[in-house]
Amino acid sequence: MTFASIRFNSLLLASFALITSLILATTDSLTKDRIAESERKAAQRALLEIIPIERHDNDLLMDVQPIPEKFWSVLGLKKGGDIHIARNSGQPVAAIIPSVTPDGYSGNINMIIGVNFDGTIAGVRVVEHRETPGLRVWGALLRLRGIPDPSRVPAHKGKCTLADYTAVFSCCLCIC
Repeated sequence: MTFASIRFNSLLLASFALITSLILATTDSLTKDRIAESERKAAQRALLEIIPIERHDNDLLMDVQPIPEKFWSVLGLKKGGDIHIARNSGQPVAAIIPSVTPDGYSGNINMIIGVNFDGTIAGVRVVEHRETPGLRVWGALLRLRGIPDPSRVPAHKGKCTLADYTAVFSCCLCIC
């Protein structure tokens, strides 16, 4: 009697696990394309916040160059990344470079830095962090000069130079 009860409960549990696995696999396959498209649109929105569409005529997500390995440590990257190049009539006007700072209280802070080819910063956007909302961590992290409130870097585009980010700019120039 006890053995039959164990067998029944085991079959019931296995059936439940199988049905649940099938539902999850089906949901994954049905939503994979939609999720990829949403991620692409989110990435494009982040890039366009730094370099607006009026400044370039190419697809920022497609016009990329890999970051040379010698710049990975300067940018805080462990596995490299891509520089997104903004071009107008085929000429590069700006680049968007990923950077990671380990200076967050709760871990790394991932950001993208827009660099104009005249040496000014087009904008900075924090794309991922684990900090407490509202702590204004950007001022300590970016160390950019000439910006009264570093949490609002896009509102102060072009007011600071790349004196502290010469490696980023030279990386951008050597790629393009």
